[in-house]
Amino acid sequence: MQQSTENANSVSHYTFLVLTIVIGLVGVYLRFAEFPHATLISNLILLVASGLCLKAVFGILK
Repeated sequence: MQQSTENANSVSHYTFLVLTIVIGLVGVYLRFAEFPHATLISNLILLVASGLCLKAVFGILK
């Protein structure tokens, strides 16, 4: 149990989680940009950021 708690409280998990949230916010702000294929690019960025966020959360829960 102690090792699991130490793993869940690891700083690297939360640093990665914050980084993926920032990437997701970039995707949100790109939705308002005015250039060709902005919606497609922002959707791809949001998809990647969501997948990485889920990976971080499941790493914390593991």
